[in-house]
Amino acid sequence: MSAPSLFAAARIAALFKQRRILLVATLLAALLIGAEISGLREQFSLAFLRQTLLAHPVNGLLLFILAFALGNLIQIPGWLFLAAAVLALGQFWGGLVTYVAASISCVLSFLLIRYVGSDALRQLDHKLLRRILAKLDAHPIRSVLLARMLFQTLPALNYALAMSGIRLQAYLIGSLLGLPLPIALYCLFFDALARALRLI
Repeated sequence: MSAPSLFAAARIAALFKQRRILLVATLLAALLIGAEISGLREQFSLAFLRQTLLAHPVNGLLLFILAFALGNLIQIPGWLFLAAAVLALGQFWGGLVTYVAASISCVLSFLLIRYVGSDALRQLDHKLLRRILAKLDAHPIRSVLLARMLFQTLPALNYALAMSGIRLQAYLIGSLLGLPLPIALYCLFFDALARALRLI
């Protein structure tokens, strides 16, 4: 086989390995573009989320959780939901509701991205990535816990973990253990800020 043919074969093999990542990127881009065109992203405001929780105690909670999950997929920052919850429900209940919503959001995004992307990161031949995945394999729960404490529900973290091949159980335990501390700290911050601005 000639050199150009070998190069072409190598490129096709590389693209085949990356097809899952391309599928995930396409899905996320489609969701983001759809949310922008439809005006859905504009609905994710502090006032709207706060009013949703205040106006409908039960349905509002379900809508808040669904909004958090969708918002996580279309790059809406998690702090917006936490601030709305603290303003609507107070420091403790706002934090608790956000913790539940964030946990569900993380699981839903994991399941969706895992379904589309499988363990795509394992297919990439990259030295640093292999080292990171080896550490994740050695200590999956601790790795997720630390990542959650540092980056909370950052969408990119969710996508990377979903395509890392980590088991759902380890992902869930690490997320449940890693989210409370940063959420509690943000609750204190937003509560103090709201009181200083006389919003509550």
